[in-house]
Amino acid sequence: MINIGLLIIRLVVGLLFVGHGAQKLFGWFGGYGLKGTGGWFESIGMKPGITMALFAGLAELVGGILFALGLLTPLAAILIAGTMVMAIIKVHGANGLWATSNGYEYNLTLLAAVIGIALIGPGQYALDAFLF
Repeated sequence: MINIGLLIIRLVVGLLFVGHGAQKLFGWFGGYGLKGTGGWFESIGMKPGITMALFAGLAELVGGILFALGLLTPLAAILIAGTMVMAIIKVHGANGLWATSNGYEYNLTLLAAVIGIALIGPGQYALDAFLF
């Protein structure tokens, strides 16, 4: 049952990050694409905005795909964790912990999940287990 639990966590978290990356990169799922996200990044001091949006979008998309597949799981976790740390620093940290105040509660939860999976391994139903 542990392996099924790890698979569920990897699929949900990984595929949600694929969606967030696609929002930033392509404007899918209600996102704003590189231009819109880049403009917002510029407004919060992340310059050049489009380049930073490209990096964030790629980290979320690639990290999410790898995490969902359980492939190169530590790398996937680092890509996802990096975006969450930046979200906390640049957007949510000043608002305190609770998500009800636009705080970093959700980002911290995702950060804990990906680091936890990276430390214990992706489970039996992962490409890492099959390949390595």
